[in-house]
Amino acid sequence: MAAGAFALASNGASAQTAGKNTFDRIITNKKLRLGAVTSSAPWFVKDPASGKWSGHFYTIGSALAKDMEVELELVETTWGNAVLDLQADKIDIMFGLNPTPKRAMAVDFSVGAYDSALVVIAKPGFEPQNWADMNRPDVKISVDVGSAHDQIATLLCPTAQISRFKTINEAMLALRTGRVDAQCIFWMGGVRAVKADPGLGKVVVPQPFFGSTSNAAFRRESDKTWRDFVNTWIVYARGLGLVRSAVVESLEQVGVTSEDIPAGITL
Repeated sequence: MAAGAFALASNGASAQTAGKNTFDRIITNKKLRLGAVTSSAPWFVKDPASGKWSGHFYTIGSALAKDMEVELELVETTWGNAVLDLQADKIDIMFGLNPTPKRAMAVDFSVGAYDSALVVIAKPGFEPQNWADMNRPDVKISVDVGSAHDQIATLLCPTAQISRFKTINEAMLALRTGRVDAQCIFWMGGVRAVKADPGLGKVVVPQPFFGSTSNAAFRRESDKTWRDFVNTWIVYARGLGLVRSAVVESLEQVGVTSEDIPAGITL
């Protein structure tokens, strides 16, 4: 993909001192370190028996590494720790981070890989229509700590009781066991979870609609070559349909079809 353009970029990078910026180091070491979150379908999935990864961010990251002619290395992290791992130079890129003001103070973001939207899974019998319905002291909402789910629920429902857990799965377990009334989550994870376990409740798109984008994040550095290259690659990959096909395939693998996508939500 874009082999000619990449060759020019590689030649330019080799003229610089290796290791001065992330792009040069990736090219020199022939290794791209991608942050990955286990048990986070459809974004990332790691088979516990084989250790094999799947999910659309794995597919997208693999395509990026292939076009750069480097090896892809998966580094396990969490959504809440990904920014810290970027800052600590444990990973070179993290797909799937939504750009919030708090995160943007710490790391740089790419252009959007695709559009996203925030929803809640409401327990049976609890039927909120808007964020105001949940912004009450008697309502309990679970989130995975440090995630965009956490930040947005805290912002939109400051009066509610926010229960914070290490992972999405732990936040979902709190909903399943009746310890909370709703889980705040992005639509892909919410739809997948309810399809797999209808007893969890119902996916609700609270009003006003909160839309966002799913982006890649990078360690902040003065040289923006790495960020600019990935921006160019994302635009090209979206134009070829690579991103959409990766997302659709990952959703199909967890039993989610286009008919399951809540009204008003697009890729």
